[in-house]
Amino acid sequence: MKIYHPLLALIASSLESELAQYVQYLKQENKILRARIPGQIHTTVPEREKLLKLGKPIGRAIEELMTIVKPATYYRWLREEKSGKPPIKNPKGGQRKPREIRELVLQIARTTNFGYTRIIGELRKLGIKSISRQTVRNILKEEGIEPGPDRTTDTWNNFIERHKETLWACDFFSVKAVTTRGLRDTYVLVWLCMATREVIASTSTEHPNSAWVVNQTARFLDETAGREHRPEIVIHDRDTKYSKEFTQALKNRGVRANPLPKASPNLNGRCERFIETIKLECLAKFVVFGKRHLEYLVAEFVDYYNHHRSHMERDHLPPIREIPDEVEKLSSDQIEVKSYVGGLVKSFERKAA
Repeated sequence: MKIYHPLLALIASSLESELAQYVQYLKQENKILRARIPGQIHTTVPEREKLLKLGKPIGRAIEELMTIVKPATYYRWLREEKSGKPPIKNPKGGQRKPREIRELVLQIARTTNFGYTRIIGELRKLGIKSISRQTVRNILKEEGIEPGPDRTTDTWNNFIERHKETLWACDFFSVKAVTTRGLRDTYVLVWLCMATREVIASTSTEHPNSAWVVNQTARFLDETAGREHRPEIVIHDRDTKYSKEFTQALKNRGVRANPLPKASPNLNGRCERFIETIKLECLAKFVVFGKRHLEYLVAEFVDYYNHHRSHMERDHLPPIREIPDEVEKLSSDQIEVKSYVGGLVKSFERKAA
């Protein structure tokens, strides 16, 4: 015992010291995270139950750990749990509204994106008068619907979601091509469907003037004219190559041009992402010799991109594809590896039956 007792004491003190270090680290991490969250944090009933269950064994030491509520609030939870009565007040101290009214407030907010005042108006139209703007705010806050001055305005994502079947984005990119006159910037105009992520690319030119842009726009509209969801809106940046003639060419075919705000490259991020993809995965791996070589590479990669390259936003399938029948396993003799863009990229595909 004289030998084992000091050894056990050493082990116990070592574990206690490590545990104290763990707690100190977690407290500091929690403090940093809490500082990033402004305002009051509203907890749900299940969350409170978990905190009480974990906090009871800790005792008064819980006061040194908690950061999302004050100790007085925690002890009030304990009293309410001990009494067996459900909480009757909301975090702000007022009487909680009936569940049906709370659900209606949330439904209006999620359906319309209205702000607090507009939600009050919808409730008044339904004959519900016993609810204030502050109560609406508290209900939305408890559900994690953040307040903000722009809640009544439309969002860019909502706009895209509404129009994505007939919404296309376009953008230019340039490549250095070797010509008989030395290196020259050669331009390509690409169009991208927001719904399917399909890409259509123009021919190339060293002089992307207004006449060339209008000609490529006409080619794009002719190619998509017979589709079920033909283009109705085209978004583009403020590049001067998008001239009045470009806008008029779209308008003549019943398509609206939607120029994006200045200094907002993220709004055309999907088209920018394709340009980055074709440059990184294809064009950066070649020395481009002239116009015909560039057009060949672009056409080959666009065909591969549309029909064979998986896309996360398309359930990891290509933009233009048939959904394959699901199977548990495939043997190697049922699969073939096909090469595209001169063998640069490869695709695993099922052999034809």
